[in-house]
Amino acid sequence: MIVSTEKIWKEFYDKLKSFVQLRVSAKDDAEDIVQEVFIRIHNKIDTLKDNQKLESWIYQIARNAIIDYYRRKKEKIELRDDFKIDEDSENDAMKRLSPSIIKMIDHLPYIYKEAILLTEYKGLKQKELADSLGISLTGAKSRVQRGRKLLKEMLHDCCAFEFDSIGKLTGYCEKSKCCSRFVELRGKL
Repeated sequence: MIVSTEKIWKEFYDKLKSFVQLRVSAKDDAEDIVQEVFIRIHNKIDTLKDNQKLESWIYQIARNAIIDYYRRKKEKIELRDDFKIDEDSENDAMKRLSPSIIKMIDHLPYIYKEAILLTEYKGLKQKELADSLGISLTGAKSRVQRGRKLLKEMLHDCCAFEFDSIGKLTGYCEKSKCCSRFVELRGKL
């Protein structure tokens, strides 16, 4: 049984509007995105094969519309420089992405991999990193910064990210299969 667009509108409009407004600060743009989502729903409702998955299908359309909005606006969603991986995090998106990030770190050149692992995972301060590696503080800072930059580039090549208004990762969408590839490679090693 196919659900009507009108019924979906009545049931999901307010929820979708809140969902989009949390991710897009400009109110008018958020409303435009919600309208776009309902146009996509109307045009693609016949592709929904399982009505039990209606809600997740709708929210996936909304996430894709938000990503398209940011692409059109050419606003780059950047990881903060102090981004840390917290495997104990309650954030589901981060939990799903963590195995890929760990594998990406393994693909960094050794000096950057070492710097990232020691500072981000072992919790060393950059001064402690410099002392333990026998390099200058400037050299340690440079390695950490370059490692983060390379990791960020790898992440942005693979995924488009969604953040809430305070910069917390709320979701991501794979641009290609490279995130999955990193997880698969990790499982084989």
